[in-house]
Amino acid sequence: MKGLKTVRKERNLNQLKVALDLNISREALSHYENGKREPSLSLLNKMSEYFNVSIDYLINGKEFIKK
Repeated sequence: MKGLKTVRKERNLNQLKVALDLNISREALSHYENGKREPSLSLLNKMSEYFNVSIDYLINGKEFIKK
């Protein structure tokens, strides 16, 4: 989840604010950001909509480029 932490910091949001908005615990968000846990597909979709970025970006830290 390389892009999750990046996009959160770029938007000057703290973990607690994002966690409350996504209805998850701050600890869960921290685990997702640090690769200790993986979010469900539905939560990935919710995060993608919240930050207005692709799921690829959240996971890899870059947008998918079709070659």
